[in-house]
Amino acid sequence: MVKPELLSSVLHRQPWRNSFVKIFNYGVSMIRKVIGVFKKRIKHFLESRKKIVAVQVPVLFSELLKGKKALITGGSRGIGLEIALAFVRAGADVVITGRDSEQLDKALANISEVNSTAHISTLILDICDTESFADKLKGIGQFDVLVNNAGYVGGGVFGTTTREAYDKTLETNLRGAYFISQYVSRIWIQSGIKGNILNICSASSLRPGQSPYILSKWGLRALTVGMARSLIKYGIVVNGIAPGCTNTQKFSRDGNIANHRNPSGRLVTAVEIANMSVVLVSSLCRMVVGDVLYMTGGGAITTF
Repeated sequence: MVKPELLSSVLHRQPWRNSFVKIFNYGVSMIRKVIGVFKKRIKHFLESRKKIVAVQVPVLFSELLKGKKALITGGSRGIGLEIALAFVRAGADVVITGRDSEQLDKALANISEVNSTAHISTLILDICDTESFADKLKGIGQFDVLVNNAGYVGGGVFGTTTREAYDKTLETNLRGAYFISQYVSRIWIQSGIKGNILNICSASSLRPGQSPYILSKWGLRALTVGMARSLIKYGIVVNGIAPGCTNTQKFSRDGNIANHRNPSGRLVTAVEIANMSVVLVSSLCRMVVGDVLYMTGGGAITTF
């Protein structure tokens, strides 16, 4: 028979035992969570240290653009230069523009080295100087493809932006594309040219507009749709490509194109963007109108 005083002692001690078990279990669960977070961070760190310095991307050789002539703004480097190379491979004559004559000469030499039969020329053009378009474009003759690639990455973020930085970003990325497209499309309409306009947009246009750059790319995306609606009745097709982080000098200075934040594990290559540019301005895509193709390797689906 259990003594009353012993039973009373056990009953008094039981709540303390239950509390201790609860505290112990809580501590164990917290340790497991910390270990889980630590493991994830170690995994991300190790992935970020991985290097991808080479990726096999097919280069498109074709006659898709044979008989066409293209004007590529900002074509002396980066994505613009790669698009120029792709257009040449597809049979087009190409004019690349830029503000730096020395850089244009280097681009011309690079393209000529790769393709000695390329029909390519350069034009010094400041995309912000909209009043100069008429005089500058007179000398290059008739063309039927316009690629609005010239761009400026900068301007800071909301709260730190200066008026000068804001104006430079919007003038380069949006105003220039607007007015050169307006000028060119008027000539095409008068001449009956059923051309193509391709805007190099950005996946940044999916993000909240907290910087002049993002605002400019929101605007360019909207301009793509607006121009497409206005010009398709004249047979002028307008589309856009919106790359994610690309293996240009800004994102891949050491040749490493690994990107652990991207679901695909790497940056997009300029060659991939250029290949798709050929297709979008060719006769294959005459029924693709007012669309913006996001080339992000899955980065666009994780933007928010």
